[in-house]
Amino acid sequence: MHTKCENCPLRKLKLFKDMTPEELSFTRNFKVGELAVKANTPILSEGANAPQVFTALKGMGLRYKILENGNRQVIGFVLPGDFIGLQAGVMNEMTHSVEATTDMLLCVFDRSELWTLFRESPARAFDLTWIAANEERFLGEALTSLGQRSAIQRLAWALARFWRRMEASDMIKGSRAPLPYRQQDLADALGLSLVHTNKTLAKLRDRQIATWSDSVLSVPNIEKLETLGLCASEKVHVRPFI
Repeated sequence: MHTKCENCPLRKLKLFKDMTPEELSFTRNFKVGELAVKANTPILSEGANAPQVFTALKGMGLRYKILENGNRQVIGFVLPGDFIGLQAGVMNEMTHSVEATTDMLLCVFDRSELWTLFRESPARAFDLTWIAANEERFLGEALTSLGQRSAIQRLAWALARFWRRMEASDMIKGSRAPLPYRQQDLADALGLSLVHTNKTLAKLRDRQIATWSDSVLSVPNIEKLETLGLCASEKVHVRPFI
């Protein structure tokens, strides 16, 4: 049973803009199916020219690049509502890979219909442009973090960003939110060694600012975490999704 766009659980979340009836109708026709993906399964590979693009309906994943020496650089995290495969849709091939971290459910769209979206639904096309611009903004923030924040500030920044996104997605229970990544994933994303990441997370725990254990993030005071990460009280903006 596929999820009907009218009943999409993401539409109920305060993180996402609601669709007009016309936008909803276009998206319903744009969608060709759903794909269930097991944890640790590749969704798109660097250099691939896949015929589909996706929206993450459930579950979480990773965006990463593999260097010629085999080292991996995490360049982003995929959360519910994120669009996957825009690079291939515009540039005809992916310049990074995407992998499921947890079991995921993906809405599947025909990549060739992206041009129909720009031609027949300019509002939806603008939403796609907004998504691309937001990804660029995030990469700019990440690069700033790598260049200007200390290790503890980087981790505080990253965990605060996760927390605000989970908060806007109604995924927080009390002071706990799911964060099913490995320390190595966060270390790769922030340009830190695994040992340094582990020691810095211990400092956050000892100072009772944040605790990340068994895929659960606990934050007793998000403002304190944001202040440490030099991103005080910046809320997640309401965003469109495809």
